[in-house]
Amino acid sequence: MAEPIKSVLVVGGGTAGWMAAAALNSALGPHCKVRLVESDEIGIVGVGEATVPTVRDFNNLIRLNEPEFMRETRATLKLGIEFVDWGRKGTAYFHPFGTFGGGATLGEFAQTWLTLNQRGLNGDVTDWSICAQAAQRGRVGARQADPRSPYLNLYTAFHFDAGLYALYLRKVCEARGVERIEGKIVEVVQRPEDGFVSGVKLADERVLEADLFIDCTGFRGLLIEGAMKAGFEDWSHWLPMNRAVAMPCAPVSGITPYTRSTAMDAGWRWRIPLQHRTGNGHVYCSDHTDDETALNQLVEGLDGEAMADPRVIKFQTGKRKAFWAKNVCALGLATGFIEPLESTSIHLIHVGIAKMLQHFPDRDFSPVNIDIYNRRMEREVQQVRDFVILHYHASERDDSEFWRRVRDMPIPDTLAERVGAFRDRGMIYQVAADEYFSMASWMAVMVGQGIQPRMANPLYGFQNLERATEGFERVRTTFAQAAEALPTHEAFLKAENLWKTAS
Repeated sequence: MAEPIKSVLVVGGGTAGWMAAAALNSALGPHCKVRLVESDEIGIVGVGEATVPTVRDFNNLIRLNEPEFMRETRATLKLGIEFVDWGRKGTAYFHPFGTFGGGATLGEFAQTWLTLNQRGLNGDVTDWSICAQAAQRGRVGARQADPRSPYLNLYTAFHFDAGLYALYLRKVCEARGVERIEGKIVEVVQRPEDGFVSGVKLADERVLEADLFIDCTGFRGLLIEGAMKAGFEDWSHWLPMNRAVAMPCAPVSGITPYTRSTAMDAGWRWRIPLQHRTGNGHVYCSDHTDDETALNQLVEGLDGEAMADPRVIKFQTGKRKAFWAKNVCALGLATGFIEPLESTSIHLIHVGIAKMLQHFPDRDFSPVNIDIYNRRMEREVQQVRDFVILHYHASERDDSEFWRRVRDMPIPDTLAERVGAFRDRGMIYQVAADEYFSMASWMAVMVGQGIQPRMANPLYGFQNLERATEGFERVRTTFAQAAEALPTHEAFLKAENLWKTAS
């Protein structure tokens, strides 16, 4: 009979490390010892995080108190992302959470909307999104499960301070029995007979042993790359961004319930509003601009006074060739990096943890089990990669060398097929049931970026178009009125006891 895992060591803290520790502690309880080792000498990358709605699933998994979590991390709510100057300069579109329409499937909505749009129906596709309508008005509220409610699809995620999130998770974990060990790792110890990791040696000569090791050491991948030699697959030919400069500024009144992404000459700029500050950053390609220019462009766009010195972060887009090798499972930046355009970093940590729990090993570490995990994670990451590439490839901008490069570059076959299907007849589909980005997301970005289908499915032209138009107008009016009835973002946070008051 196979022996169960008795001990897990999470190597590295930050968001990924403490998320892993919290989930393992919640799932394994007293049956397995969970420890985390980190060094205060080693900083974390987190500069302020925007998330997607699956973060709520993770917080529920580890039984977080949501009001407390939001207060402790200075969180605000997020209904989607506004993209400015991406399709063309002077244009903007919104990628909302949830879906479109008032009850039809997304496929039916998309084809009917395209049919009516080509026959003169006015309005942006986001007129039929409750999230987009609320975001445009700076309003938020609670989702309602009643299928008749206009708030059924009012899905929200969070903006929060990543450093505060890690500290909050640490406090929760330690209160629940996770042992935190302060120490700097100087050596990874491997068994000579099979290469499995037996322990990590600290600067003070202590050796920490475990059955399973979770690598959360960031870009360096101390265990998955340093010890396991997993290898790295470079994606910079599709995603050439390799620098980011971040700088928070003082908050402004009227907190927007969405992230803003503004395209720049050689990349893009983010804006993430929190309760106590606004997170700002400029992601760029060093082939087409320099650090000083990128910083100056970031500073010029700040809403308020800078609250800290700028931080420059260097990265390479791509992924490890294996996410799990032998008794080492990597999470977060140790697995690779796509880039933060669609706020998927924490989502991919959550997915990695969830799938690790589904494939939780015994001490035999079945290669079959590990291979399946790696294939599932590969599909997940590739889908996110394709979705991010879409934003660059579908741009019509030609005002800089950078935009001409990304617009004209070859793209993965998997993405080319999706774009071709939509361009031909507005067809949108999902490859797998568990892929994160929904058909609504693909539609929002392809329409927003300006991809015009040659035609809609002809079958949808046979329906009663007058009745369909009336139905669409009714839903549009309902969503607009429902959004207008919601409270403002700040008022909602304070009324629901989600706002951190000054102490």
